[in-house]
Amino acid sequence: MSLLLNYLLIVLAVFLLQRQLIYFPDRLTQSEMENRMASANLQPWPSSGELRGFIREEKLTNPQGTILVFHGNAGSAMDRTYYMDALQRLGYRVILAEYPGYGTRSGSPSETVLIQDGIATAKQALRDFDGPLFLCGESLGSGVVSGIVASGEVSAKGLLLITPFDSMAKVAQHHYWYFLAGWLLLDRYDSVSHLQNYQGSIAVVLAGQDEIVPNQRTLALFEAFPGRKKLWRFENARHNTLPMGAQQPWWQEVMRFLAA
Repeated sequence: MSLLLNYLLIVLAVFLLQRQLIYFPDRLTQSEMENRMASANLQPWPSSGELRGFIREEKLTNPQGTILVFHGNAGSAMDRTYYMDALQRLGYRVILAEYPGYGTRSGSPSETVLIQDGIATAKQALRDFDGPLFLCGESLGSGVVSGIVASGEVSAKGLLLITPFDSMAKVAQHHYWYFLAGWLLLDRYDSVSHLQNYQGSIAVVLAGQDEIVPNQRTLALFEAFPGRKKLWRFENARHNTLPMGAQQPWWQEVMRFLAA
């Protein structure tokens, strides 16, 4: 009985603290953010008073569209400047979206909060910039992107999903079955159901040695999507070691596919 009681207490603690086990924000002071922006040639968007993300200071001539990037569960948007390095050289404006509770933004992250804020951020991008909008989601960000699309409030021409999953609950159950994580998870990010009615194209990037998102979960999402899709598979990559260098040819392949 004592072992069962201890187990139930641990499960209860995990349940109560689950969002601290999912979201790992890098919190920054205003001064720290400004120093990092200066070193990375970034500026706040849409303004310093109403921060939703970051863009590069240099402006593109006749951009082919806007790519709005939603990052993974750890760090902050300013850690993802490699998306700008790779995609702006192809002629796309890139916005690194920041989540509530990350960087200098106030709030506490949850599925509802991140998706609702993402909808507002995407609408702002559509108001501010001409041309097609593409949404890019990295890991957890793929769940945010899927939720934005499911709302029906944002028109996106294509989705680039980096190491995505079919359901956060299934990923959690894979890793923490002994805590019944799949049943107790509050933020489920059910991307399969969220993308069922999406009419645009989806590009999926899979890391063959992914230790965080099992390949089975990425492939389940890819196979369930009924629309136009294409898979890029990097067999030797782990979750955080994908070939993200700006000169990698797959960036151009992906955008050629999504823009078609």
